[in-house]
Amino acid sequence: DERYSAVVNGGTTGLLKAFAGATGSGAAQGRVVNGQLAPVNYVVSTTSRKKTETIRISLAGGNVKDFSIEPEEEPNPDRIPVTEAHKRGVLDPMTASLLRVPGTGNPLSPDACQGVTSIFDGRMRYELRLAYKRMETIKAKGYQGPSVVCALYFTPVAGYVPDRTAIKYLAAQRDIEVWFAPIAGTRLVAPFKVTIPTPLGTGMLEATDFT
Repeated sequence: DERYSAVVNGGTTGLLKAFAGATGSGAAQGRVVNGQLAPVNYVVSTTSRKKTETIRISLAGGNVKDFSIEPEEEPNPDRIPVTEAHKRGVLDPMTASLLRVPGTGNPLSPDACQGVTSIFDGRMRYELRLAYKRMETIKAKGYQGPSVVCALYFTPVAGYVPDRTAIKYLAAQRDIEVWFAPIAGTRLVAPFKVTIPTPLGTGMLEATDFT
């Protein structure tokens, strides 16, 4: 009723692992204020063949108090600067993925796929917009039942290099999908699966255990 926490662990598999083998873990904690999630701490650590990186963010009232990236990066003059204004009124990536559905009806409805969320991930400030697509059924460890599927649209704002191919590709995508499953006893839904078209085929991020 007053606090929330979320933890995720995972890694690449299959064809993707051959091209970009990586593992990672993340965690977020915060408070519940008037039914809304107010993040306090976020940390994510990823390990690839090239390096291990840890990002930490502390927030208060929707504003970034402090953040760090270890190891520190060399400044890139082509990167659009993140200003103090860009660090206000934002969520961390994990808190942003937990959607509170308004109203009193079934939270697994088109109402879940609404609005635009402002996110700061320790490096980039960007926006994600959702739009309803359809309903599906999930059968997996930890959850079996309906899922609401939303289209996901990515808009970079700051902290990115405009000429990067990956940024241009993501911003132009209109076929990214996110499957949401309910968190029992709440009006929150959480991502169960994400599909992203890539030049090599469809990339998929999917929970093997949804607790």
